[in-house]
Amino acid sequence: MFWRLFASYLALVSAAVVLVGWIAFRRSEELFWALTAEVGGATTAVVLAAVPIAYYLARRFTRPLHELAEGAHRLAEGDFALRIRPAGSSEVRDLANTFNIMTDRLALSFTELEHDKEQLRIILSGMADGVVAFDNDHRVVFANDRAAQLLEFPPDAFVGRKLWEVTRQRTIQEVADKALRGVGPYREELDWKGTAVKSLAIYALRLPGPNSPGAVMVLHDTTEIRRLERLRQDFVANVSHELKTPLANIKSSVEVLIDGAAEDPATRGIFLTEIDDQANRLDALVGDLLSLARLESGDTPLEFENVPVEDAVHACLDRHRTRAEAKKLTLDGVALVGCPHNLAVRADDRAMAQVLDNLVDNAIKYTPNGGRVTARWEVTTQHVCIEIVDTGIGIPEKDLPHVFERFYRVDKARSREMGGTGLGLAIVKHVTQAMKGHMKVTSVLGQGTTFRVCLPKVAES
Repeated sequence: MFWRLFASYLALVSAAVVLVGWIAFRRSEELFWALTAEVGGATTAVVLAAVPIAYYLARRFTRPLHELAEGAHRLAEGDFALRIRPAGSSEVRDLANTFNIMTDRLALSFTELEHDKEQLRIILSGMADGVVAFDNDHRVVFANDRAAQLLEFPPDAFVGRKLWEVTRQRTIQEVADKALRGVGPYREELDWKGTAVKSLAIYALRLPGPNSPGAVMVLHDTTEIRRLERLRQDFVANVSHELKTPLANIKSSVEVLIDGAAEDPATRGIFLTEIDDQANRLDALVGDLLSLARLESGDTPLEFENVPVEDAVHACLDRHRTRAEAKKLTLDGVALVGCPHNLAVRADDRAMAQVLDNLVDNAIKYTPNGGRVTARWEVTTQHVCIEIVDTGIGIPEKDLPHVFERFYRVDKARSREMGGTGLGLAIVKHVTQAMKGHMKVTSVLGQGTTFRVCLPKVAES
């Protein structure tokens, strides 16, 4: 633009000189040559003097425009701190001021966009669900941290790669294809077998618009939901089975009595005793189910007080001493070294008695005749731990993680024969946790089992 203006200025001066010469020539050739002889040098000087003047004027006019062009280029590259110095004519100065105002507004808009983008990234990164966005070529354009965890891939290695390079799971590829074809929203279930087996629910949807840039996929971990659903199904099946067995025994006994056994006093007594035993078993099962339901729902209020450990343990042992003596078991309670005589826990008296009764009852039940059941306690920094130790049949190592589950039995036939409901240890665990305690079990098969219950000790005054 500068050289065009420069040439234009020179052309105007040259045109003015040529026009004057042409007019003089038209009037008289003698006049033209006379003027040429008289003012030719001056005319040449004027033309030569016009060159720097044209250069100066062209440069003065184009410099602000050049600065504006350079500023627009730097602004396009993201330099929002740039300011154009107003110079030149009033129109050019107004243009420079307008450019600076536009730069400020663009800087504010980009700052807000970056803030919104960062907020969106933080929100997506903090989601419990994985989010993966990909373009029409299956190339990943965004993936949050949760998606990286679920798909077991470094999050910084997601972006820019094809989806099939990120994961080889065919189900994910099929969902992505259907989403890009606009079939969605589409949902699919997937059993992921990576470093950890888990269940995933995949939701995919093509981004809206006539020229959609791709699709988005949401990954939801349903492992825990599946586990709880299996627990619910197992619970219903177990309850049904536990209820069905005593009911079947009661029904068969009643049928025998109806068929004539009621007329025979000796036979009648056997079947009536069976009916009574099975009815008691049903009552115990229903009672345990209600207790467990109340504990899980938090509807069982606990009244915390200072409970003397030694008194609670010996009271429990006294309640079970008759059964222990019938099996010739040694039943005793021992305070370990360092335990003060007045040691107490902060607990609910009846709930603590329920825990101890269940554990001692189990120990007596699974300890052979002539064995030993010992209740011992010790004090730690924050808890008092009570252990119920028996010399019974023990529990296999593979069964130890499951003994506190509802209806779980190590030996199903033996447990039912002894009349257990399969809910005792589950109730013990919930009651202990409700009293802000914890418990664990250790066992050696054929040598015995130790249940350890730790409850908060009374703070020293």
